[in-house]
Amino acid sequence: MPENLESQLDETQLALWRSLDSPQSIQAYLDSIPYSAEDANRCVVSVLRDHQAHCLDGGLFAAAALERLGYPPLILDLLPEPGMDDDHVLALFKSADGWGCLAKSNFSGLRYRAPVYRTLRELVMSYFENYFNLHGERCLRGYTHPIDLRRYDRFAWRTSDSGADVIEQRLKMLKAVPLISAAGAAKLGKVDQRSYAAGMLGVIQEGLYQPKVTQ
Repeated sequence: MPENLESQLDETQLALWRSLDSPQSIQAYLDSIPYSAEDANRCVVSVLRDHQAHCLDGGLFAAAALERLGYPPLILDLLPEPGMDDDHVLALFKSADGWGCLAKSNFSGLRYRAPVYRTLRELVMSYFENYFNLHGERCLRGYTHPIDLRRYDRFAWRTSDSGADVIEQRLKMLKAVPLISAAGAAKLGKVDQRSYAAGMLGVIQEGLYQPKVTQ
């Protein structure tokens, strides 16, 4: 890799990094570490050092780990209604059967997807029912086209926290691909209590977005 990521890891970190030999094992590692409620981004090396991550950190980590397995390091951003929730970063991978993704999330339903989706829109829509805020409102409205993180190698996003900051700013500049109309969004009901409870299982309260508007 351009930044020689492995040279910046200690023996324990390197052994862990090299043990991530499948998309499932990468996701299992992300699931095993705490969700970070900090308003700061971590590069791959920092995630391995601190053993915590939020969705952008997890997306970058997963993309780099997938790259080591031969996949291109691709991420995509799920976009909510402004003021209703946070965005959510996915690390994409593709098999012969379709698209899948890895993700770090404070919500149980916004993580791994098996590579069975024929299009990226199908993959994104699999998150629709699980993408809700503290008020139980369904928030997902669009997504970005994928970005290949190799285009940002000059910012050392694998080994530098400031490189992760650059990726965050780039994501904010991307045009949204809409999923539903404003009229359709206005007719959405809230998730039921059982689905709400399932999605909130194990959340870190400090990391929850506080909605600014309600439907």
